[in-house]
Amino acid sequence: MIALALAVGLGLALALAGSAPSTPEAAQPADPVSDGPPAPEAPSGPLDPDVDEALDDLLAAFLAGGFDQQTLDAVAASGDARTAWFLADLLRFAAPGGDGDALTAAFEALTGAEVAAPGRSSWGAVTDLLIGWDLPAWPGYRELKAALFLQVEPGWAPFFADPDADIDWRLVSWGGVPIDDRPEGAAEGCPRGCIPALDDPALIPASEGDWYPDDRIVFGVVVADEAVAFPKHQMEIHEMVNITIGGRRLGIPYCTLCGSAQAYFTESAPGQFDPPVLRTSGLLIRSNKMMYDLRTQSVLDTFTGRAVSGPLLDAGVTLEQTTVVTSTWGAWKQDHPETRIVASDGGIGRVYPLDPLQGRDDDGPIFPIGPVDPRLPVQEPVVGVIAPDGTPIALPVALAQAELRAGRAVAVGDVEAHADGDGLRVTARGSQLPAHQAFWFAWSQFHPDTAVWTPLSE
Repeated sequence: MIALALAVGLGLALALAGSAPSTPEAAQPADPVSDGPPAPEAPSGPLDPDVDEALDDLLAAFLAGGFDQQTLDAVAASGDARTAWFLADLLRFAAPGGDGDALTAAFEALTGAEVAAPGRSSWGAVTDLLIGWDLPAWPGYRELKAALFLQVEPGWAPFFADPDADIDWRLVSWGGVPIDDRPEGAAEGCPRGCIPALDDPALIPASEGDWYPDDRIVFGVVVADEAVAFPKHQMEIHEMVNITIGGRRLGIPYCTLCGSAQAYFTESAPGQFDPPVLRTSGLLIRSNKMMYDLRTQSVLDTFTGRAVSGPLLDAGVTLEQTTVVTSTWGAWKQDHPETRIVASDGGIGRVYPLDPLQGRDDDGPIFPIGPVDPRLPVQEPVVGVIAPDGTPIALPVALAQAELRAGRAVAVGDVEAHADGDGLRVTARGSQLPAHQAFWFAWSQFHPDTAVWTPLSE
């Protein structure tokens, strides 16, 4: 039943709340691989009217708390593999066993693929197959998906309502929490368990930051010589900070699933807009959080800062990005003695456990990501940067740090990495380039043509 699945998901959310320069591998990536079955054939154009009606009936019964097996059988027998996307959407909200098993069986009958999901959900296995197959959607898929998802969270209505949104709705999934639509500056959390952004947290000098262990991770940002450290455990709770550093307004999302903290100058939006106030929507795209602007209800691509829906899309907004350095607190404050750090209570009187996720992502991605470029392990930490000529470059963190410790350069042409704390900062001809750390699967899916740096000694 959908109600049970929602209760379980929201309950979980509440519980978390000196040598020659090195060279990159060939800039052309290896083709993503998948060990799954071949993609079924899919037609184009509108759905057959009978299939369209069957999907409407299936949704109505599902939302009413029942399940129409006869209608599900009709969809499975239709031969239109595109409808498998909606079966996956329903499967996301179905309780294990019962309805979930029926939907999985229908998917197998429709596509001819056997779903093997040892140790994970059928929904995850099904969605990974669909992403790898890249089956098209049919006209009207967005509207049908909206009818399901808006039952979960009505606050997503502005996103689905934009027919011009540059969002691949096939890849949108529910992250298990509702939208954070609290007003700017709200200190309290969400009654239903959203991921609450932290607006203008209290900052203290490094000399008062002994409350945070030196070996713990911070995300360091420097703007106009003003340095601020954001402790990882606090970012795991909030996943979004809006703050002014060095006289400039920034939004700093942290996608825990992607291992990626980024920083955007929100004042870089055109003058007709107030600086966006960034919030977490509760939706995901291939395991990357969907963030949005509270003011305009526009969705922005968390990984690139590009607006993909709403007024900010219409205005062609892409937020300017700056560097986030992932470092231990001890090394960061040694290199930046004037840094400040977020106060232990965030300035909102909150108590933060040092390990709120308790190893949640240690065994690999917990949400569907589809095929991954095989050049590096799925969750290998890389620092990603775009070279001045537009070439994306991934620097495997462990390899780069080892080269720097050995006194060797880490460089690709004019692009060079330097130690900052015990993280990495990247420059080109002496000027800083925006860079950030992320898991390989995330960087490579957003930059499929990325080069991968390797030492000359390799």
